[in-house]
Amino acid sequence: MLLTLAFASLIRHRARTLLAVLGVAVSAGMLLDMVMLSSGMRESFRSLLLSQGFQLRLAPKGTLPFDTEATIRDADSLVALLRARPEVERVSPVLGGQLHIPIGSSTVTTAALGLEPAVQGDYELVEGTHPVAAGELAMNDALLRAIGRRLGDTVTAAAGYDAQLRGLSGVRTLRIVGRVRFVYMAAEQRGAALPIATLRMMQGADATGRISLAMVRLRDGIDADSTRTLFERLIPRVTVISTSEAIRQVDERLSYFRQLAVILGAVSLIVGFLLVTTVMTVSVNERIGEIAVMRAIGVRRGRIVAQIVVEGGAIMLVATPLGLALGLGTARYLNSILSRFPGLPERIDFFLFQPSAAWTALGLLVLCGLLSGIYPSWRSASLQISTTLRQEAVG
Repeated sequence: MLLTLAFASLIRHRARTLLAVLGVAVSAGMLLDMVMLSSGMRESFRSLLLSQGFQLRLAPKGTLPFDTEATIRDADSLVALLRARPEVERVSPVLGGQLHIPIGSSTVTTAALGLEPAVQGDYELVEGTHPVAAGELAMNDALLRAIGRRLGDTVTAAAGYDAQLRGLSGVRTLRIVGRVRFVYMAAEQRGAALPIATLRMMQGADATGRISLAMVRLRDGIDADSTRTLFERLIPRVTVISTSEAIRQVDERLSYFRQLAVILGAVSLIVGFLLVTTVMTVSVNERIGEIAVMRAIGVRRGRIVAQIVVEGGAIMLVATPLGLALGLGTARYLNSILSRFPGLPERIDFFLFQPSAAWTALGLLVLCGLLSGIYPSWRSASLQISTTLRQEAVG
């Protein structure tokens, strides 16, 4: 009976009910987007760092990985030391640099990673084979398109430019053996991978024994943060960054996004509450005479309040799925725009749907809808019956 009366009341004012549902749906969609934004990039970055299983990254002292052109000297001994540790399962040394590839009258420049293919965690092989031999090279699709080459072709590449001689230095002919997708590069960023020994030789004597980064995968059950502290004591000339430390630094740099998301999310929740409260107040004021008659024939005050609360909850329940669809669609569109930010890894998402957080936020919105009808219905049900009926009759 209670549900029937509530449904009949909402149907009686179709236009107002429809507008209230649409307004709450927009508010719910915005609230969902802000919840996704507040935690999305953090969790997406965490998943990216752990996607290849490496929990620790060793960079030159005082820097972040590839934050500068600084390198770690005597890296071969450092890598040997790490591989001898019982906590360590795998170590992947990485040397960063650039390759200059002459194409006709122009030169295409690309980021290059020198690594050990057997233990690397920087790319996924899409087609072909890993660049294992000294004269082999792997490229991503962006670079292959830029130079107009395909698997099996050879290219002439240089690792540097000699300003005095006004010419390329460290020139070598390399054969493309693999098409890869780099894990940490932007979608349209050109990238190449080759054996670390080859890149060192092309960069010259100064690059001998150097790396830009060492990624470490620990054995199962080993705590990354305590191991990070241990390695910093053992190897004071490097900065050791764990996944949790990297996320903390990302949080500091992106705190603006989280603050903005929290503020806009709170505004969305308040707007949804005020909207339904306004609709319920107008509805109750129009039905004061009806409520007085119900009270006069013996309907309890709590039953009247319950009916109004059910009406507010019904609006929220209908609007929430619409808001969920609207929020997911909007998030997908906004994410496609923000993901084009220069230098941002392809796999980073600004908006990440997390069921627990999303349903908690939408549940709060439904709760606000239930609460929104309590005050106006209780106030109207508390009016003097005789006075209210006389006023309604005179009116």
